[in-house]
Amino acid sequence: VQLQASGGGLVQPGGSLRLSCAASGGTFNSYTMTWSRQTPGKEREFVATIRSSGGHIYYSDSVKGRFTISRDNRKNTVYLQMNSLTPEDTAVYYCAAGRPVLSAVTNTNAYYYWGQGTQVTVSS
Repeated sequence: VQLQASGGGLVQPGGSLRLSCAASGGTFNSYTMTWSRQTPGKEREFVATIRSSGGHIYYSDSVKGRFTISRDNRKNTVYLQMNSLTPEDTAVYYCAAGRPVLSAVTNTNAYYYWGQGTQVTVSS
C-alpha cells in the first residue's frame, strides 16, 4: 500500500486545515487508518485512528474535540480535519495503514504502511 499525504501548510492560531491521505496499491477498506505527528527530538505521537468500516474512531486527548478523522472508502482516502489549531499542533503529520488488534489501535508501532508526512505549522 502506498500512501500520499497532503494538505499541510502554515496557518494562524485558531485556524483550520484539512489533511488528506490517498492510498493506492491495496485494499483500502480492509485497513485501519491512523494519523500521527512528530516534532524534532520527540517520538511520534498518536493523533487519531479510524477502523476499516469507519464505525470506530479514537483520538488522543490533546486533539479530542478539535480534530475529526474520516474516510471515504470509495476514494481510498482518509482525512483529518483540524480546527482551533494552536502552536503546539505544529508537527509533521503522517498517515499510516495497518490491521492492529483493538487494544493496539492507538499504538503507532502497530501500523506498517506509512506516508511521507506533511508539515503543519501553526504560527502568527
